[in-house]
Amino acid sequence: MKVIAFNGSARKDSNTAILINYVLEELKSEGIETELYQLAGKQIRGCLACYKCFEKQDKECTVKDDVLNECIAKMDEADGIILGSPTYFANISTELKALIDRAGLVGKANNNMYRRKVGAAVVAVRRGGEIHAFNSINHFFLINSMVIPGSVYWNMGFGLEKGDVEKDEEGILTMKELGQNMAWLLKKINAV
Repeated sequence: MKVIAFNGSARKDSNTAILINYVLEELKSEGIETELYQLAGKQIRGCLACYKCFEKQDKECTVKDDVLNECIAKMDEADGIILGSPTYFANISTELKALIDRAGLVGKANNNMYRRKVGAAVVAVRRGGEIHAFNSINHFFLINSMVIPGSVYWNMGFGLEKGDVEKDEEGILTMKELGQNMAWLLKKINAV
């Protein structure tokens, strides 16, 4: 089993990545292969709404000059997907929104290719707006017929400067529990 995690922050190894890594550590301890893919510094653009993905149905976006098709391939191969974002103006980053919009449309165009994969949202926040960001990510999972594990609280951690989330004990506990629940769910689904 494998889980691919996307850090949608414009800053590499940011608070979002720190939180995601707590989830990944729990998955690794359960023998699940993990990968963290950071969108920081990579070119990714929004959807052009050309709908050529519905014509071709080749599990790719027709826009080839950015990292999106690499991301889609990783999502297709994985059993679980983690999408993480900082909270920008009470929503997710533009990088993650581009991934969601385009990968989501390609998934729909290809017979719901993410159906029954396990999906988990991770949100870093300074102060507020995180619930909307959390919901934006979960909407991607739900519309793609994915399964979402819960945790002991909403999957968020508080901090402004890089590393500040390390001081959020409840946030770290939430990430660890999320990783444990995601591992349990993946094992149940794949045992059938």
